Amino acid sequence: MEYKDKVRIAVAVASLAAISIFFTRQYRRRGKQKCLTSKCYLHSDSKPQFAFKRVLADNSFSQFKHLKLPNSNNEMSSNLHPYEREITAFIENPRVEFEFDMYSSIDLKEMNDVYVWVETESQLKELADALSKERFFAVDTEQHSLRCFLGFTALIQISTQKEDYLLDTIALHDAMAILNPVFAEPNICKVFHGADNDVLWLQRDFHIYVVNLFDTAKACEVLSKPQKSLAYLLETYCGVATNKLLQREDWRQRPLSVEMLHYARTDAHYLLYIAGCLIAELKQQDNDNSTHPDGKLHLTLEAIRRSNMTCLQLYTKEVEDFPGESAASSIFSRHLNGQGGSSVSCEIQDLVRRLCTWRELMARVHDESLRFVLSDQAIVSIADKFATEPTEICDTIAQADVNVDPMNLNSALPSPSPVVYSHLDDLCCLIQESKSDIDNIFSVLLQKCLGTNGSCPLSVYNYALLVNCDMRPTNRSVLKRNGVKNSRQVARKASRELFVQKFSCKSPVYHNCRIYANDGRLLCYCDKRKLEWYLNRELAKLVDDNPPAIMLLFEPKGRPEDEDNDFYIQSKKNICVSCGEGNHYLRYRIIPSCYRMHFPEHLKSHRSHDIVLLCVDCHEIAHAAAEKHKKEVAAEFGIPLFVRKVVDSREAPVIPGPTSSVINAEEAGVSPLQLRTAAMALLRHGPRMPPRRREELTQIVAQYYGGREITEEDLKRALLVGMSPHERRRYEKKDGSRTTEAEPTGVQDDKDYVAVTDSDSSVCSNLQVAAVSATAYKDTNLDESEISAINTCENCERSPPKEAVGINYPRHEGSALPANNSKLSLLGHGPHGKQVVEHILQEYGDDGIHQFCQRWRQVFVEAVHPRFLPAGWDVRHRSFTASVVKH
Repeated sequence: MEYKDKVRIAVAVASLAAISIFFTRQYRRRGKQKCLTSKCYLHSDSKPQFAFKRVLADNSFSQFKHLKLPNSNNEMSSNLHPYEREITAFIENPRVEFEFDMYSSIDLKEMNDVYVWVETESQLKELADALSKERFFAVDTEQHSLRCFLGFTALIQISTQKEDYLLDTIALHDAMAILNPVFAEPNICKVFHGADNDVLWLQRDFHIYVVNLFDTAKACEVLSKPQKSLAYLLETYCGVATNKLLQREDWRQRPLSVEMLHYARTDAHYLLYIAGCLIAELKQQDNDNSTHPDGKLHLTLEAIRRSNMTCLQLYTKEVEDFPGESAASSIFSRHLNGQGGSSVSCEIQDLVRRLCTWRELMARVHDESLRFVLSDQAIVSIADKFATEPTEICDTIAQADVNVDPMNLNSALPSPSPVVYSHLDDLCCLIQESKSDIDNIFSVLLQKCLGTNGSCPLSVYNYALLVNCDMRPTNRSVLKRNGVKNSRQVARKASRELFVQKFSCKSPVYHNCRIYANDGRLLCYCDKRKLEWYLNRELAKLVDDNPPAIMLLFEPKGRPEDEDNDFYIQSKKNICVSCGEGNHYLRYRIIPSCYRMHFPEHLKSHRSHDIVLLCVDCHEIAHAAAEKHKKEVAAEFGIPLFVRKVVDSREAPVIPGPTSSVINAEEAGVSPLQLRTAAMALLRHGPRMPPRRREELTQIVAQYYGGREITEEDLKRALLVGMSPHERRRYEKKDGSRTTEAEPTGVQDDKDYVAVTDSDSSVCSNLQVAAVSATAYKDTNLDESEISAINTCENCERSPPKEAVGINYPRHEGSALPANNSKLSLLGHGPHGKQVVEHILQEYGDDGIHQFCQRWRQVFVEAVHPRFLPAGWDVRHRSFTASVVKH
């Protein structure tokens, strides 16, 4: 019996072991299958927007469809503004007095702890009924863009005179269109601050369109406030400080923190009172200007027009030629140009494009922002190190993100992102298979993610991406159908917005302050700096405050009307002189500085006639016409625009004869730009270059040094050839301190090479070739409002600075301009301009310069057809300064 019992026990143990092994294997098989089909992080990391049932702007390449009103018969109404007629009517006939009456009773009320949280559809309907009975209400929105491809509205704040409402737009997303009739009602004024984006976001998420808008930021523009931020207005009018860093918080979280609730309510709660204060100021200035001869602009009307012009904007989905192409171009310009620019290999450029394409597809599929999926710095690092192994890729991404300025990267972002970890194998294959067609990669990845056995869950955001896959731009073709923007249009728009933001005038150029002679006759208009100069020295007295005006206490030499120069006694508007654009403008010099800086002092001291204001678009047209005419001038005078070749003076062969300092351009020398590019490429990537290419670039640099063997120090010297100090500083800023340390004193002193032109092989002495005084250079950058018809009297103890109105400096007989000008670069037009001006003065004198200026004015007029030039502006204008000096 004992033996049999042992056998039974052994059999039972074996059976249990077999069963255990069987179930273990089954579990492993199921686990492996689950890993292959459900590895995407979104299966366990759901996002709030995935619960939305109604999404107007998905992540596909299809065009956004706007609201089509029931009474519209236009088949193309989805591409038109549904309320364009109502908005246009309001712009043409704004009810100004209605606005004044509306805000006159608003008082500043402290914010208490009472507010209404709206999160159900029934509450939303009650709110819509309550707002329909209001005459005005304030609106603000909070957006979330980090964990969403297009972004979405996470919270809306609405304030009336009595209540503050916070709308949970995540819970109410599919029902928010209930508010559209209220927002589109022309008899109810909606108050925003900086509504340009809010108007588009409301259209994108809810088909809500705003009619009758008052934007406090636009009112600040009209009133020329020193700042137009909401934080500034809150502190100025309400004595309330806000923490704008909370704007970057994750507004998806529920419940919101106490600090976030307070911040959200503050933005809307005080907005009605601020609007009332601004409208009162607008009304006051209109009343003051009504009796003033120069009061031609109704400020309140202008503020209302600008506000409602914002309502005419239409949200569009920007679709480029090929996914990721625009991002790749941005990376080339912002990151890779600082590491060699044009010397970046084709392999690296191709890899960057492939990574950008992969990133955009992953962002669309997972509904994530580009920066969440993979940062630009990580793409640059992967391409530069050519990381191909999974561990190496992850380490490279993590290190790149650590090196980024914490202010520009959310510290809470995981690095690498869950998207990278979930699709790391695909990313490795993308990098390794460099010869595969990028179009095929897109299709394969899309099917692998969202196909029948796709690894990623389908959502309302990415479903259309799979269904409308045929709408994806392929082969980088330009997709112009249905008004879809191509990448060049997108890049152009981005470039234009950046240019406007960076270079447009930040404050009004023309202050239209007046200077009167001691007999009460108007001498000129100027800015406030000029008036303050005279007042501080007791050379004038203040006779008017708004706008300021002074009367001189001495007798000026010369009057503008005596010289038939009415231009200088005309007020000027801060608008584009071509199209009338007033939102942004920048200065444009009709006579290019490369010529004007070399004019004799008496012909350029009064220069406001030839400096006008142009918007970005008109500026581009005028600049193109000027560049074309420069080429014509170069051909006419036989003087090339650029220095064609340079050679190191210590290595150059000396040619016997009277022109021994002249180097034959056919035998020696190299283009400055070609020299710099070759030196940069060899310094950055020399060891990694193919031997043949490295030898070609080495020969270019060697040609500059007379053919001898070159060293790394020679490359560093060649890199700085012909750079102006400004160009060097800019390069050093990109490249760090290495350039400064390596900069040879010889190049710094601008004496180590000779410049040679191709046209006549004539030498332009020294590094910069041209000569112009520091004073003359400064004059090219003065404010265009520096106009004058006045000369200081002989009894003045001290002459005002050249920037002051009405000052003519005497020219010292026999004085000469310095022979060297370190502000000019060989790659600019300065050498060309100097030689042209010298030739004109030698052949035709001052009259030749006047005729030369008239030619440029005619080019300007024919290019932009200006309709808003100040009165008295004339192509045949002649400076009256010369004749005054002769007196």
